[in-house]
Formats: sequence, structure tokens, C-alpha cells
Amino acid sequence: MADIASLWRHPIKSHGREALERVTLSPGQTMPWDRHWAVAHEAAKTDGTEWAPCANFSRGAKAPSLMAITSKFDDATGQLTLSHPDRDDLTFDPDREEAAFLEWARPLMPKDRAQSARLLRAQERGMTDTPFPSISLISHASLDALAEKVGQPLHPGRFRANIWANGFAPFEEFDLVGRDIQVGEVRFTVAERITRCLATTANPETGERDADTLGALQSNWGHRDLGVYLAVIKGGTLQPGDEIQVL
Repeated sequence: MADIASLWRHPIKSHGREALERVTLSPGQTMPWDRHWAVAHEAAKTDGTEWAPCANFSRGAKAPSLMAITSKFDDATGQLTLSHPDRDDLTFDPDREEAAFLEWARPLMPKDRAQSARLLRAQERGMTDTPFPSISLISHASLDALAEKVGQPLHPGRFRANIWANGFAPFEEFDLVGRDIQVGEVRFTVAERITRCLATTANPETGERDADTLGALQSNWGHRDLGVYLAVIKGGTLQPGDEIQVL
């Protein structure tokens, strides 16, 4: 039997991750407060009024040090705390203290990359990497299979999933594409596989690139995919331990 191992959200796209004890999802929406903000760089062609591709944003694929950020968002006050091994903690309101955030994040950006310029708030949905509102799921068995080929343990934070699952065979989640699943109270359709980028080569505890995740996927399985994107078709509450049923 497959079930939820853990739940995660990422309030600012590519700038931190946070474990959740439970979450309530709505049809046609991303996870609440997941990628609710995104950091547009100085060459971006978006103002945040609608979804935009990830190339417009500062992200771990170009700035591996960002991968070591962890976060804690207070839903009631709107205060977000960011932590990084090379920076003092920052607690701020993302809607009102953009300058403080940009100053805090500046040393984490490589000098030869477009620099972070604006903190944008998503208008109708989180700034996920897909043009549709998505929630990502990966099985620990798939991660373990990849880690074995890479030759070292791989921290789940490399892959920035919303839902980590136990009980599947390695890469079994790929077989669910095009099908519906029931997870706790929530019904999803499994939309597509997730193709990975250079962000996954960085260690989320150090922010240093130390594993050829993409090469291992390509050489062993002939692709660079890990995990699947889900779309919510019936809302409800999720929590770790909820069973995952294939419909």
C-alpha cells in the first residue's frame, strides 16, 4: 500500500522549503502558499500578473547556493523566515519588505548570472514550473534507486516535491500518468512526468553541486525524469499517512 510520507511547500520559488503536518487543497489550484512568490531577475520578461516560465526567475539551476535555503511561513501573520548556512536568519513580510529580502539573498547569487531584481506575488496560482496549476509527487523508492546509481545518499530537498510517497516500486509513479488517484480526501489526475534540471545536482544542506543526478538518470534510464505532476480535481485535506489509491 502506498501512502504519504511527507508534505512540503516552497513559499518563494527556489528560495526555501518547509515541511507541513497537513494541507487543504482546492480543485484547479496549487498547494496554498507554494511558490506564492517568485524572484524575477534583471532580465525577466514578466511582471507577475500571470504565470511565466521558470527562465524568468532566480533559481537553483543557475544559483546552486539557493538550494540550501529553508523556510518557515506564518499563515496568520504573513511573516516568512528564511535560513541558510551562510547567512543570518531573515524574518520579513514578502509583500512589504522586498528590499530586505533582496539584500539578504544577493550574496547567494553568482556574479556572472542575472541578478535578482523583484519579488513577485502570484496573482491566481502558485508559480510552479508548469503552465497549469500543479502539485508534484515523488516516491522514495525512485529517489533511492537514483541514489544507488549516483553512489551517494540524495537529500529529498534536491527535488522540491510537494508530496513524498512510500510504498511504490521505483519509478512506478510514471505508470500513473493519465490516471486518477485518491489520496486521503483529495482526488488528483496524474498529468505528466517531471523532467529535471541542474538544481538537483546541488546539495540542499550545503548549496554546493556534488552529484551528477542528471547523468545518472540519463545513463541508467534513458531520460532525466523523476516524479510526476498532479492536478487537483476534488479538494480536501491531506496529511502524512494518508493512503494513495489508484482509481
